[in-house]
Amino acid sequence: MTAHLIDGKRIAASLLADIKERVDERERQGLRRPSLAVILIGDDPASAIYVRNKTEACQRVGITSVPHIMKTAPSEAELLTLVSQLNEDANIDGILLQLPLPPPLRPEPFIEQILPSKDVDGFHPYNMGRLAVRRPALRPCTPAGVMTLLRHTGIELLGRHAVIVGASNHVGRPMGLELLLAGCTVTTCHRFTKDLRAYVEHADILVAAAGKPRLIPGDWIKEGAVVIDIGMNRLPDGHLAGDVDFKEAQKRAAWITPVPGGVGPMTVATLLANTMEAASARVPA
Repeated sequence: MTAHLIDGKRIAASLLADIKERVDERERQGLRRPSLAVILIGDDPASAIYVRNKTEACQRVGITSVPHIMKTAPSEAELLTLVSQLNEDANIDGILLQLPLPPPLRPEPFIEQILPSKDVDGFHPYNMGRLAVRRPALRPCTPAGVMTLLRHTGIELLGRHAVIVGASNHVGRPMGLELLLAGCTVTTCHRFTKDLRAYVEHADILVAAAGKPRLIPGDWIKEGAVVIDIGMNRLPDGHLAGDVDFKEAQKRAAWITPVPGGVGPMTVATLLANTMEAASARVPA
């Protein structure tokens, strides 16, 4: 068996094309373009690349990107003030706070300061809570993007055993809520899980989100499983690797995402979809 590749680039391009049509339709109706405020603090190279990719995607679909770049970390009070100003700005539909923040800043106070209606990352406790009670509003981008990828495989999710490796607040936990909402039986594994292999071997759907290169050997994968690899790890030689040993897993899985080119493009596309939704939900301006 050789797994079918889940082409995140192609699916994301289709989603972006749909967003562009919706932006163009807004303009035909005399409405302004949706706008996304992006806050980037510090000089983390990976964060800079992510922000650049998001800015370029905004340009492709006609969303206005409003950057707030700070090379030196502000005080907590200064950053809270900026978020409050963006909350009150009628021309801003979405606010993106690029993580991680440089120490000693912690993300939680600022995430909670963002209005839930402008929280296009989907990280605010209100939006996470809405997902938990099966009434989703703005959804966390990476898990929502994964659900779009799964729909494109055409597989039936009801009753499938989904195993998530990783329990972070922004990926692993909301991923479990998304899969539960889709009717899966969900197991979440984390750093305290004993005998990880035993769980992975029984997964109909495996979502790897631990951030450890090739943590999961290919021979752990169940024959015919769907493998979603969210891991994006830079190796010493400069190459990128996922959390799953792709070469061997591809021999056993039915469907698998590549790294790069799988989940990453969907995260960006879903962020812009959320921005479009946030703009559509607001009073026209």
